[in-house]
Amino acid sequence: MEILNTQFKDLFIINITPFEDSRGQFIKQFSKEIFQLQGLKSDFVESFYSISKRGVIRGMHFQIPPKEHTKLVYVSSGKIIDVVIDLRQQSKTYKQFFYIKLDSTNNRCLYIPDGFAHGFLSLEDNTKVHYMQTSQYDKRYDCGVLYNSFGFPWESIAKEYNIDKFIISERDLSFSDTLEGYF
Repeated sequence: MEILNTQFKDLFIINITPFEDSRGQFIKQFSKEIFQLQGLKSDFVESFYSISKRGVIRGMHFQIPPKEHTKLVYVSSGKIIDVVIDLRQQSKTYKQFFYIKLDSTNNRCLYIPDGFAHGFLSLEDNTKVHYMQTSQYDKRYDCGVLYNSFGFPWESIAKEYNIDKFIISERDLSFSDTLEGYF
């Protein structure tokens, strides 16, 4: 497991080296010991996964204090463009976004600290995105930012992958375009 820095404080890309033999691959996407040695939060309390069609945008989701959470995101099947926004007011990268392609073959995870909104664009049908979180989901603290309110080039990236229509939930379309005041 190789933990790589990004230009965002506490946001990391994790490269995983799979074990391969005649049966296929065995992949460990999380190790509490390795995370603790690197000073990363490792007390994950919930795990979810979504299955998305090509063209689905999910996000931009987060929970506010006191139920904020760190997430570990990986893709076991399919491909996404994973996107985060730094909502931490004291951060040097406040209101800036970061994105990365995660897929079932590049063996990467994204470690997202508290204070970031998270979302993604599914590039293939039946894409499975897994999330581990350090706090339980709590509807009272659940928030979001409107997907197209922070300058991310969704349309141009979609065009690169021949996606001409987005599929977005009513809930995600109802989010505010406000980036301030959460953290």
